[in-house]
Amino acid sequence: MKILEENLEDELGDVFFALVNYSRFLGINPENALRRTNEKFVRRFKYLEEKISASGRNLTESTLKEMDMYWEESKKVV
Repeated sequence: MKILEENLEDELGDVFFALVNYSRFLGINPENALRRTNEKFVRRFKYLEEKISASGRNLTESTLKEMDMYWEESKKVV
């Protein structure tokens, strides 16, 4: 199993490298794109946490279906 994981990591690394090169080809700064995506993820996740917290629960007490509902809602709100 360890060899398979290492091979998959190598392949995924190649995909990341290709995406970075492609983004540069398109004139997009890959570092900025990743930073913006991370910021967007944090905003959406905070929204999800706030909604669940407002219901008097925490993430471990919520279902994936509920989290997905709030995640999709966050895309429209934040």
